[in-house]
Amino acid sequence: MRFLSVLVLIAGAAIGVFYPWAMSNFSGHAIGTYRVYEGGRFRSATVRLAASDAPVRVLVDLTARAERVASQQRTVLTLTAASGGRTALASTLSFNHTDNPRQVSPQLPDKIFRDEAGVIETVAPGAYVFTVGPGDADGIDMRAVDLILRAGTGSIDERARPAGYGLMGIGLAGLVLSLVFGRRNKPPQNPNSQPPPPRWGRGGSPR
Repeated sequence: MRFLSVLVLIAGAAIGVFYPWAMSNFSGHAIGTYRVYEGGRFRSATVRLAASDAPVRVLVDLTARAERVASQQRTVLTLTAASGGRTALASTLSFNHTDNPRQVSPQLPDKIFRDEAGVIETVAPGAYVFTVGPGDADGIDMRAVDLILRAGTGSIDERARPAGYGLMGIGLAGLVLSLVFGRRNKPPQNPNSQPPPPRWGRGGSPR
């Protein structure tokens, strides 16, 4: 049971954690990275997209002096993407899925948090204006915000994270139960099954 529980735990981590992370960061190819906040000022980014770029995944990297950014109830940043006067994407970013932010440098306390703004499924050729602004979360020492666009990315199945977390919970519970009941069912040790301690001196066992 213990081995099976470990397998279920690993499978859950692969489905719920590694699969979404790999699809967001490695599927498709990079269009570019654009600095949209620096020195206390936000600025929009205008990017020309082609129909062949679809679907386009929109990611945001937030550099801040913090170990965590915000709770799930607060919005750190807002993002909109528009082309030809029409909104192609609107999203709020809370960065609450970033458990292990990247470190800018060992000498600096700043961390890089990444969140996904969404996917532009269909791209009309032309210029897209990406606008990032502040949310309602306070007390965040933001250093920089970068917009990352990736073209031709695969879509993440929305059922992956809940299913993966469920498997991880089942595997962890099974592992704990196997450890608890394994100790209870272990037969008591027979003192006669152990060899007698060595005897030293006359008539004792040779060393």
